[in-house]
Amino acid sequence: MTRHVTVGLDESPESRAAARWAAGEAALRGAALRGAALHLVHVEEWPVTPELPLPHTQALVERYETLLRETADRARRDHPGLEVTTDLLQGRAVEELTRAAQEAELMVLGSRGLGGVIGFLVGSVSLAVIGKVRSPVVLVRRPEENGTAAPAEASAGSGAPVVLGIDLDHPSDALLSFAFGQADRRSAALQVVHSWSPPASFGYTAILDPGVGSGRGQHAAEELTDLLRPWRAEFPRVEVTERAVMGPAAGELLKASREAGLVVVGRRGSRLGFHIGHVAHAVIHHSAAPVAVVPIA
Repeated sequence: MTRHVTVGLDESPESRAAARWAAGEAALRGAALRGAALHLVHVEEWPVTPELPLPHTQALVERYETLLRETADRARRDHPGLEVTTDLLQGRAVEELTRAAQEAELMVLGSRGLGGVIGFLVGSVSLAVIGKVRSPVVLVRRPEENGTAAPAEASAGSGAPVVLGIDLDHPSDALLSFAFGQADRRSAALQVVHSWSPPASFGYTAILDPGVGSGRGQHAAEELTDLLRPWRAEFPRVEVTERAVMGPAAGELLKASREAGLVVVGRRGSRLGFHIGHVAHAVIHHSAAPVAVVPIA
């Protein structure tokens, strides 16, 4: 079966931006993997009310079919040769989008932002899908909200770097593979950020004298270099910069997101399901760039 990028589509500007970003991503994957396609999905919450007049129901179906058709036509115009398919589904959005995401290589959703300071306003549907699926999910904002290039352009290789947040205590091949693959397909640089904190026993000493943790910082930098060495060898075209910094991880990633084309974070699993940690949660809500959330063991 052809691997595909799936978009959860509605009538919002954010969703349309997500569709353009996903079309560019599918085209890149198709060029690299020979066969990636774009799949557009709209979920009509059903039933909206216990009793809907038939004419109204038919009008809604025609409206959403038009949305899917026009979005598909634009994707084909922007990326000649790209295979595009559509689905109009009825049911609960979380369940249907989760099912669609499980069958996709990548799921893309639009997220409404309220400006650079407040960032993403992620709805319950998006968060629920992120928490359930076992494939990466990308959240995209409309470009005018953060002053970035159009999403399709960023996906197609605008030169903006990919930023990866990595936890050395929980390294993940899935996370590293995704981030290096994204940078390689985009011909973009990869910035890898690891944030560490001094032991609590250091107390205020670490604040008054940042040099007190220099040994720990040097160890983190060396560990990060060792972790990335085989990935540099596997992806020799990717220019990699690495930073092991002392401070809150979320703050460092959000700062890096201002110039990024994509920010990549992980989401750990547990016996109770997948868990969105506080760093990923902060990045999802406040990043200035699209955010890829990758499930890790």
